[in-house]
Amino acid sequence: MEKTDVKTAQLNRMHSGKGFIAALDQSGGSTPKALAQYGVEESSYTNDEEMYTLVHEMRTRIIKSPAFDSQYILGAILFENTMDRKIDGQWTADYLWEKKNIVPFLKVDKGLADLNNGVQIMKPISNLDELLTRAVERNVFGTKMRSVIKEANPAGIREVVEQQFAVGLQIFAKGLIPIIEPEVDIYSSDKEKSEEILKEEIKKQLSLLDKDVKVMLKLSIPTVNNFYSDLMADSHVVRVVALSGGYSRDEANEKLSQNQGLIASFSRALSEGLSAGQSDDNFNYELSSTIKDIYNASIK
Repeated sequence: MEKTDVKTAQLNRMHSGKGFIAALDQSGGSTPKALAQYGVEESSYTNDEEMYTLVHEMRTRIIKSPAFDSQYILGAILFENTMDRKIDGQWTADYLWEKKNIVPFLKVDKGLADLNNGVQIMKPISNLDELLTRAVERNVFGTKMRSVIKEANPAGIREVVEQQFAVGLQIFAKGLIPIIEPEVDIYSSDKEKSEEILKEEIKKQLSLLDKDVKVMLKLSIPTVNNFYSDLMADSHVVRVVALSGGYSRDEANEKLSQNQGLIASFSRALSEGLSAGQSDDNFNYELSSTIKDIYNASIK
């Protein structure tokens, strides 16, 4: 299949396919926590290289599992280190698409700046151009980058959204589809008000885009059900997906199921219950159960 045909097939799959996005993108700061949840303690490795090898083994086990199936999963978000590693001799993104028919994405942000104006914008992404060039070479479809909103501060939320869309345009210009992720902290005392301000700022930025520009949105599950339905209808928006944001898997699934058209892009909630010590049968059974639960919540 020609590269342009692949991109069209992937775009169609992300726009209208049934399923959800698996977030396998824990980076340097969150990798030890992800490994600990998986039953691999910090004493099991002595440096970053050993740590990343262990987490790649964990992700490889998830991706190669028969439970990790395109019947339920539309796409998977990778960390840079995972993109640059191989599964059975293939680059991870190629393995996902060619062996699993799952669309590969890449996390590109470098973490969060300090809290200011009630928000945390992204730290500067110093190597963005080089990273995007490599992502294109590795046959990645799109990217993801996260900011966090903790208070209903109009100036802060505007800064978050403007930064997200400015970087998103750089990404789109490279031929990749950006996932814009301005997360609203689920523990915020004024979460609903933050979401109201956020939606207006997103709509403002969408209205400024050239007609051919496409983005995806990754948002916290809204306080008011179906609050983001109008964003889903925007011609620039390929898909709106939801992060679990600290909810337990059951709680995230319950809230997600009440929002028509909103699909999951869960990370911690996806790997909940998985352990390095499990037999393959138990591992695959647990992962299959989790995937089906998240899928069902996404398609309701």
